[in-house]
Amino acid sequence: MQGRNYWCCALHLVLLLCCCVPLLAQPPHKLQPAEPIVLPFVIDSNTPGLWVDGNYRMYSSAGDPMVTTFHAQRQEYRTERVVLDRQDHIPVWIESVWRDGDGVVYGWYHHERIGLCAGVSLNVPEIGALVSYDGGKSFTDLGIILSSGEENDCAARNGFFANGHGDFSVIRDREGEYFYFLFGAYGGDVSAQGVAVARLPAGHVSSPVGNVWKYHDGTWSEPGLGGRLTPIFPATVSWRAENTDAFWGPSVHWNTHLNAYVAVMNRSCCGPGWPQEGIYLTMNANLADPAGWSAPVRILEGGDWYPWLLGTGEGESSSEAGARVRFFVREKSDWEIVFGPEEATGGEVQPPAPAEPAPPAEGEPAAPGVSGSTPDEGEAPGSTL
Repeated sequence: MQGRNYWCCALHLVLLLCCCVPLLAQPPHKLQPAEPIVLPFVIDSNTPGLWVDGNYRMYSSAGDPMVTTFHAQRQEYRTERVVLDRQDHIPVWIESVWRDGDGVVYGWYHHERIGLCAGVSLNVPEIGALVSYDGGKSFTDLGIILSSGEENDCAARNGFFANGHGDFSVIRDREGEYFYFLFGAYGGDVSAQGVAVARLPAGHVSSPVGNVWKYHDGTWSEPGLGGRLTPIFPATVSWRAENTDAFWGPSVHWNTHLNAYVAVMNRSCCGPGWPQEGIYLTMNANLADPAGWSAPVRILEGGDWYPWLLGTGEGESSSEAGARVRFFVREKSDWEIVFGPEEATGGEVQPPAPAEPAPPAEGEPAAPGVSGSTPDEGEAPGSTL
């Protein structure tokens, strides 16, 4: 990539392009190389975003959430620390956001309970809710809404978790009736591990504690706090084992081209240290039917954690997109996915060599064309659409 043709101009292009085509019965796709984009912040979770006053606001988290506002017209960005009203749920990873018609922003976060296993660095994640009245810059914590009822296993050998629910995304159905959670379940018997689902009635979005219900054995009948669950993508080998084989970390959006919900997710297999076997794609036309998710198809072999998709159409985002999307892994995108006719379907690809320029580490000089090396402000040089 040329020095002056850096990520901010490319992201501006991504957010302003437009595309739409008719419904397809299946999710045929073509994964193809695209001009590299490297975002100027660290990503350690799903990466949600929304539009506020004509600008795109993106959340990045690594235990201390940040919000970056991309000013579409001026091709500038500004990164700020998210202000939280309480600190007892730190560390926090904001993984999904939604803005209602009155401008109120709701968010959902992954929190990890630390120190529950003496002498072992295993944490227990849980999921909480937030609300913001200033466009998503500061939030009030509404409390924990999804947690595991299983016993912690401090002998688990996956290297990270002893139990818990986390690594998730949230989307509202098209009818506006429910918010659906797709999340990783890491505790209990292997039959209760994998990617699971829960839902929150939209009328309770501002009072979610006690109003989230997990899907279990064909019904939405188990409480979000401590209830049982039936995974939609069950683990093959338990998270207790060193050689775990399981999907995790789904990132979901509504696809206007397919008239369906599309999710990408990680698969860990089959050795110590949570290795990445690949990234997979699945779809479902009806969130109320957990059995409706298609068999996951691998689109990338190996690679890094935390895949997510960003729509390229005007007004699109990470939660709604059309026929053409940018495919990110953490803060980096080297590909786009085009949903098209059957003959356009493409298989998986190998991960490429690292792209340049990469975001500079703290204390290092900024790369050519990037203003700032730590979360602050930046400006794209000259290039416009």
